[in-house]
Amino acid sequence: MKTAIVTGASSGIGYALTQRLLKLRYKVIGVSRTITQKEFENDVFEPIQADLSTLDGTQEVIEKLKKESIYILINSAGFGKFEPHEELNAQTITQMTFLNLTTPMLLTNATLRDLKKNDGYLININSIEALRASKFAGVYSATKAGLKAFGDSLFEETRKSGLSITNINPDMTQTAFYDDLRFETSTKEDEKLLAQDIADALEHILTMRKGTVVSEYTIRSLKFGISKKR
Repeated sequence: MKTAIVTGASSGIGYALTQRLLKLRYKVIGVSRTITQKEFENDVFEPIQADLSTLDGTQEVIEKLKKESIYILINSAGFGKFEPHEELNAQTITQMTFLNLTTPMLLTNATLRDLKKNDGYLININSIEALRASKFAGVYSATKAGLKAFGDSLFEETRKSGLSITNINPDMTQTAFYDDLRFETSTKEDEKLLAQDIADALEHILTMRKGTVVSEYTIRSLKFGISKKR
């Protein structure tokens, strides 16, 4: 049974991706601060509790992964805060940059030999903000654009191997991502994405003929919509 790692696996897109991988009969190692075995009730699911917004937490995960042979790495953990740049404090900027960009690079560094040896998959869950400029999103957009650039560069670097690398760029997706923000996804079905839509994209990527790669997978809602919270 092949092994996949999913960061941010306890909620939102990461949770949906983990559920889909288990359905596709992968062993999944799910990483988040609060994740437990009970959330998935599957014998081939293994939780690792760690704070990936810190170097110590990330290195703890890396040490545990040395015992595994990794076939899929999905960098899904992340958070965003959308304010005028001068309103962000140093801690928020540092944590967002570390979790959204530094941690994926460190985990990829630690697993890349396995991924190449196993002809596996590296999948970065970016954002539509990696492809455009939006006000109040300077740090978040920079981290996601950086993650996309990292994936693009690795794709060229590893093309002599059997590793497939894909950047997935979802539009606004209905998840807990927006719980602490001043806005959220629209209530209309054609103005938002669901986490299952991203899981569908993952399944498409994994079931394509090995020899073809969708290096860029951008998913948009049919119409644009956003809801401001009262």
